[in-house]
Amino acid sequence: MTTKTIQQLLNGRAINVGSFDVQELLPEKGNFFNPFLVFHHGKTTADKNIPIKEQGVGPHPHRGFSPVTFIYKGGVHHHDSRGNNHTVTAGGIQWISAGMGIIHSERMPENIFELGGEQELLQVWINTPAAHKMKQPAYIPATKEDTPTLISEDELITLRIPVGKLNNVKGIVPTFTDVTTIMGEAKKNGKFQFNFPENHNTLLYVLEGELLINNTTSVTNKQMVLFNNDGESFSIQANAHTLFFVGSGEPINEPIAAQGPFVMNTQTEILEAYKDYQMGKMGVLIEE
Repeated sequence: MTTKTIQQLLNGRAINVGSFDVQELLPEKGNFFNPFLVFHHGKTTADKNIPIKEQGVGPHPHRGFSPVTFIYKGGVHHHDSRGNNHTVTAGGIQWISAGMGIIHSERMPENIFELGGEQELLQVWINTPAAHKMKQPAYIPATKEDTPTLISEDELITLRIPVGKLNNVKGIVPTFTDVTTIMGEAKKNGKFQFNFPENHNTLLYVLEGELLINNTTSVTNKQMVLFNNDGESFSIQANAHTLFFVGSGEPINEPIAAQGPFVMNTQTEILEAYKDYQMGKMGVLIEE
């Protein structure tokens, strides 16, 4: 197989979302890496002086894409206008197909201090084709135990695959397009080779630790690699204990109109989304 070479190494920028300190990697200078639109690495510590139900990110709407939360530490309490009220802890994910519109909040779970008092997650916005943007919303949680897992031959790397396919392991979350997401944990000296279609946009992000890519490039804490579409494989070697994420997906070659919490194909559709939200057509979420 030919090698996917590195297109770009991103360091991101610090922003705030709700009570989270966030490292934003995508979009990069206004550019997406379709189907990956937004990539946030959030980390926060629970404050014992503030009610738990007020910590995290409060109610907000989405339409036209899938906001996906990958939980590395602690947990997330999801509540939405479709009646879903659920908590997923470390190792799990929460996939929301926003469709025609949904309002949700992502708070800390009530037992956050029992889980270590820290919340660390990735939120990745994955685009939806135009034909599916106005379908009914869906919420799909997957726990660590539910998630199909692959162990490297050297038994030093654990790869959880909630979405898509890696080698002969298939994820459990259905998608509208060919996309794979992988939550990885590597012990020092662990090695693995990833194989994806040449035309897929593929990225790798290191939450903590250090990986050597293709035996040439070192990627450390809070850095992201974007690969070129010039090969089918790339290799990693862990230079330290490392938490990382890999995403690979078929590009959706359609116009993108993105503003605030909505991702559509035209600016007119964005204006319609704001109007529908204000008219209550995306439902109502009242947190208890």
